Amino acid sequence: MISKKTRHVKLWLLMVIAVVFWTVGNGFYRDLSAKSEEAYEELKVFSDVIELIEREYVDEVDTKELIQKAIQGMVHSLDPHSSLLPVDDFQDLQIDTKGEFTGIGIHITMQDGFVTVISPIEDTPAYNAGIIARDRIIKVDGQPTRDLRKAVKMMRGPKGTKVVVTIMREGVKKPLEFELIRDVIPIKSVKSINMKPGYGYIRLSNFTGTTTDELQKELEKMENAEIPLRGLILDLRNNGGGLLNQSIKVADLFLDEGAILSIKGRNQKNTKVFNATRSSVERKYPLVVLINGGSASASEIVAGALQDHKRALILGTTSFGKGSVQTVETLRDGSGLKLTIARYYTPNDRSIQAKGIEPDIYLKHRRLDPKEMARAEEGLLKEKDLENHLEAEPFRDSDTDDQSEKDEDKKDSDTRMRDAQMRIGPLTLEALQSDNQVMRALEMLEGYAIFKNLKG
Repeated sequence: MISKKTRHVKLWLLMVIAVVFWTVGNGFYRDLSAKSEEAYEELKVFSDVIELIEREYVDEVDTKELIQKAIQGMVHSLDPHSSLLPVDDFQDLQIDTKGEFTGIGIHITMQDGFVTVISPIEDTPAYNAGIIARDRIIKVDGQPTRDLRKAVKMMRGPKGTKVVVTIMREGVKKPLEFELIRDVIPIKSVKSINMKPGYGYIRLSNFTGTTTDELQKELEKMENAEIPLRGLILDLRNNGGGLLNQSIKVADLFLDEGAILSIKGRNQKNTKVFNATRSSVERKYPLVVLINGGSASASEIVAGALQDHKRALILGTTSFGKGSVQTVETLRDGSGLKLTIARYYTPNDRSIQAKGIEPDIYLKHRRLDPKEMARAEEGLLKEKDLENHLEAEPFRDSDTDDQSEKDEDKKDSDTRMRDAQMRIGPLTLEALQSDNQVMRALEMLEGYAIFKNLKG
C-alpha cells in the first residue's frame, strides 16, 4: 500500500514535471522536443525510485533528505564548485561575505581531534578574557565539542547573551572555564605593517564586502606617512577568494585603465568585461604580489590583472587555478544553490582554469630559521586535481603540466597551524623577517629604488 507521504512526494514531482512542460509548451516551443520527452521519462523514473525506497528499503527513510541528497548529487556532478547549500551552510556563507558575525571572536580549526584555537581576534570577548592560540575547546555550555561546525554554531548567538567555554591549555593541569558575553565581531580581511620606512606589507586573508574599504584605509595611512610609500608587498598567499566585485575593486586601486577581468558564460547576461577606472590617488610605487597554491579565485583575478598590465611583479608558486564564476540563488526553503555560470579571463584573455597564475619569479616558501623550516605548500590539491573540474575552455583538452609538485610531502599539523596563524593571526615583524618570500620581495623593492636612482 502506498503511504500518504509517498503520494504527496509523487504529486509534488508530477507538479514539477507539469510546470516544466507547461513552460516549454508555452515558451520557445509549441511541441515537446525529443530532449524534453527524455527528461520527462527520467523524472518519472526518479519518482518511481523514491516510491520503491520508501516502500521497500530495510529502514524508514526521510523523503525530504533523500530528495535533497539527489539534488546535491546532481549539482555536484557538474563541477566541484556547484552545490546545494543547506540552510545552515547558506547562512554561514552570507556571514563570511558580510564582514561581521555575532560570537566570541576566535578563529578555530580541528587539530589532533580537538577543536583548537588558531588565534583570538583582537578586542573581542575571547581576546579580552585571555583565550590564546592552541587552546583546546573541549566544551561549550557544558556540551562536548567533537565537531567543528557544531562548535561554531554553539559559540555564535545573539549579541549580549552568555556562553561558557571550557578549555584545556598546555601546561595547565585542570580545564579552564571562561564565561563570555557574545558581541558583534568584525571580520577584518586586511592587515598591514611597515617593513622599513617607505616599504609596506599588506596581507589580504579573503575578499569580503568590506575588503576594498579596509585596503584603501591602510594604503592611505602608508601613503601619507612621514616617509611615503616607495614600494608595497601585497600578500595573497592562502587567500581562497570571496566576492567577485571586491577583487575587481582591489585591482582597480592599482590600475587606471584597461580591462581588469572578462567573464564568459553560455548566457549573454553572464558575459561581461570589467574595466579599470582612473583613481583620484596616483599610485606609481612598485608592487610585489605574493601567491601560492592556496591563492584562488578572487586572489587570482587580482594577481592576473596586475601581472597582465605589468603593474606588479608576481612572486611565489603557482596559484590554485579556479577560473570560474559562481552565483548563489536563494531557494524557497531558505537553502541556496551555488552554480557555476561563467569562466573568467585575465586582461590578456588568459583562462587560468585548472592552470593557475604562474609567478614571474618562482620561489618556494621556507622559514629562514632551519628549525622552523616549513614544507612546501605544493603538496596541496589544486583545481586541476578536483574531480569533475572544468577545463580552461569548453570542449578542449587541458594543456596543464601534470608535473606540479604532487609528490612532495603534505604539511604536518604544526605546519598547518603556523600557516593558519600567519594568514589570520596578528602580524609581527619578527614572523615576516623569517619568511623568505617576503624578504625576497623586500629586497626587490629596495633594489628597484637603487637602480631607479642610478644615473647613466
